[in-house]
Amino acid sequence: MTIQEATSRFESWLERQTPLDRSHLALKHKLMSKGAFPFLRATFYRWIQLLAAVCPELIAAPKVLAVGDLHIENFGTWRDHEGRLVWGINDFDEAFPLPYTQDLVRLATSAVLGISSDLLRIKPKEASAAILSGYAEGIKTAGQPFVLAERHKWLAAIALARLQNPARFWRKLEDFPEVRGKIPAAARKALENLMPEAGLSYKTVRRVSGLGSLGRQRFAAIADWLGGKIAREAKALTPSACVWAQNRNAASPLYYQTILDRAVRCRDPYFRLDGSWIVRRLSPNCSRIELETLPGDRDDYRILYSMGWETANIHVGDKKRLAPIQRDLMQRPPEWLRKAAKAMAKAVIRDWKEWKRV
Repeated sequence: MTIQEATSRFESWLERQTPLDRSHLALKHKLMSKGAFPFLRATFYRWIQLLAAVCPELIAAPKVLAVGDLHIENFGTWRDHEGRLVWGINDFDEAFPLPYTQDLVRLATSAVLGISSDLLRIKPKEASAAILSGYAEGIKTAGQPFVLAERHKWLAAIALARLQNPARFWRKLEDFPEVRGKIPAAARKALENLMPEAGLSYKTVRRVSGLGSLGRQRFAAIADWLGGKIAREAKALTPSACVWAQNRNAASPLYYQTILDRAVRCRDPYFRLDGSWIVRRLSPNCSRIELETLPGDRDDYRILYSMGWETANIHVGDKKRLAPIQRDLMQRPPEWLRKAAKAMAKAVIRDWKEWKRV
């Protein structure tokens, strides 16, 4: 199956799950041509097909409730119940039971492609070593959240340096086209359920963000409250692309809330699943971190080590998986992650070049 065929079949399947915005889908197709890294981010449905073919030796690894669409720009910040700034994985749209190796290989592959795009300043071999070392330590210690205060001052400095300028953040959000007419009733209810009080008047815009989810309905409600602006987002959620890739006919559960509830993390109180809508608070402090916005003097090895550890924070949600994962890690040959990431990067680049040609 070519990448064009896979994309067409997947999008036909996706449209049976949820209404699609064709203009956003066209934008996604355009962005997929820009480079191998954005192509990777946009095509998890293809990735899950390729992984079994390119790295069959990884499929038998112990299964966990995996992130699925994990990559180096699927990390961000939020405020927990105590108002503390927390850093971690930002999106679980593709959460699904998969071998634990899948998340590590996808993260390492994204690092390889990110290095090629000058998003990271580190050698591919060192990148894989950092991810694997952080993951192994996270598994060994049964996880620990990244609260950006006393224990992670270096990461706090990086995160605080790129927190968005409030005026610019709100201006950008306000510039999205306002929704004319009604939005789905379930989306409206989900947005209003997350507001700080009932009956607030708000403007609804059609937000464009991310890559993998482009095409799905995404709305942001913007309101004035107690002297300042607030915003909430609702994004349509569908079963993971793994359901399509594995030719599963039966209805698959949505794992988003389950993975949030299991993970070792300081929860964002304004981030939840409401029916088939993911709703969250939007603010300058609560957003995805783009690597190109980070300071140039950062330590990329340390950042990737932390990404590996945070991946472990998600996987240790099922305590029964800890011992099997540790045993499997010890039995794997040296540099297995680097070799797998290199092979998958080649496969992704091959697909990307084919996509650009058509």
